[in-house]
Amino acid sequence: MQELRRLVLGYKFGIDEIMTKISILRDEFRHIHDYNPIEHVGSRLKSLDSIANKCRRKGIPLTPDGIRSRMFDVAGVRITCSFVSDIYRVRDMLVAQKDLTLLEERDYIAKPKPNGYKSLHLIVQVPVYLSDRVEDVVVEIQLRTIAMDFWASLEHKIYYKYDRDVPRHLTDSLKLAADVAWSLDSSMERIHDEVRAIAGEREPAEHRDSLFSAPEMAQEMLEAFWRTAEAADDVARHQGD
Repeated sequence: MQELRRLVLGYKFGIDEIMTKISILRDEFRHIHDYNPIEHVGSRLKSLDSIANKCRRKGIPLTPDGIRSRMFDVAGVRITCSFVSDIYRVRDMLVAQKDLTLLEERDYIAKPKPNGYKSLHLIVQVPVYLSDRVEDVVVEIQLRTIAMDFWASLEHKIYYKYDRDVPRHLTDSLKLAADVAWSLDSSMERIHDEVRAIAGEREPAEHRDSLFSAPEMAQEMLEAFWRTAEAADDVARHQGD
C-alpha cells in the first residue's frame, strides 16, 4: 500500500507539471496575444479504490509496475476550447515542448465513437523531478470544445443513472444530440471566422472569456438538457405501460 500511495502521489505531481504548462500558455495568450484558445482547464486523479477496481476488471496486476505499464488514465487533464481549430492548435503547442513525450494520440473528432463521443486524447509522458530521482509520469490529456464537453457530461450522467443499461430511445437521442453539437461547433467557428475577417482583427480575449467560460451558464444548459432527457424517458415508460 505504501508503494501504491507513492505511485498515486507521483501521478499527482505529473498532473501538476501539465497544469503548470497549460497555465503558462493560457496566461501568455491572455496578456500578450489577442486571442486565447484555452477556455477552461480541469484535472482528475483516480483514487486507490478506482485503480484497484479497474485492475480487477481489466486483469491488471495491482502493482506499481503493472499500473504504470497498462493503465494510462490514472492522471487526467481536460482542456476545453471554444472551437475545433483551437483543439489542434493547443495540441501542437503541447507536443512541441521538448520535455513532453507523446506516447499515443486518439482522435475521436476525426473518428467519433459509435455513440457520438468526440474528443482528442493525448497520452503523454512528463518528467517529475523528485528529491532523489526523476520519474517519468504518464498523463492523459483530453481536449474538447464546450459543446463536446457539455455532451460528454450529459452522457456520463445518463450512463451513471441507468448503471450503463440506458434505454434505446435515450442512446438514440444522445447520438442525435452529438450530431447537433457538431453542427453547432461548425456553425460557431464559421461565424467567428467571418466576424474576424470583417473586423480585420481578432476579438479581445477578455471579451471571449466572459462569453464562453461562465460555469453557471453551462450548468443551466446541462440541467435543462437532463430534464428533457428524463421527461422523454417518462413518456417512453408510460407508452410502454
